[in-house]
Amino acid sequence: MSEERRAKVARKTKETDITIDFSIDGSGECQVSSGIGFFDHMLDAFTRHGLFDLSASIKGDLQVDCHHTIEDTGIVLGNAIKKACGGKLGIKRYGSCILPMDETLVLVAVDLCNRPYLSFEAEFPTEKIGYMDTEMVKEFFYAISYSAGMNLHIKVLTPGNSHHMCEAMFKAFAKALDEATTIDPRLNNSTMTTKGSI
Repeated sequence: MSEERRAKVARKTKETDITIDFSIDGSGECQVSSGIGFFDHMLDAFTRHGLFDLSASIKGDLQVDCHHTIEDTGIVLGNAIKKACGGKLGIKRYGSCILPMDETLVLVAVDLCNRPYLSFEAEFPTEKIGYMDTEMVKEFFYAISYSAGMNLHIKVLTPGNSHHMCEAMFKAFAKALDEATTIDPRLNNSTMTTKGSI
């Protein structure tokens, strides 16, 4: 790899202060502490199963709730993914994964097309997983899809335990993104599109 596919993005508001250092071509190293234990667990799963590297400083107004912290992390991570992908030369662009976790089965499909869209089909049986509101799972992926400019479909094929469903989503997203960002030598450093550029 001649060019390092890595990006560092920071965002500070009255509600959050977030800095993320993200590398596509990593080894699964994750350093993150958001103050929301289950969210940290999900970011670690995403990093390890996508074989990315992620270092994140996440500070948010948790005295309010977890909403701003999780949503803004999605915004910053999405921007880092987009920046790390650069001009998307030579990448496969598309990726998908059907991933089982115990009784649950989740489908995730990604298109790094610069046209943001999220389709999210899931209903969690509980309102919380640890200190993380389950409704924030959709908000997190929405933030990523729009800030990264990706078409992202997430569908629970077989529902079950909330923890299992959410973890399967994060792992399947990692696998799909890993596939989409993989360099295909047959493309000879061109883009996977008939338009000339993505």
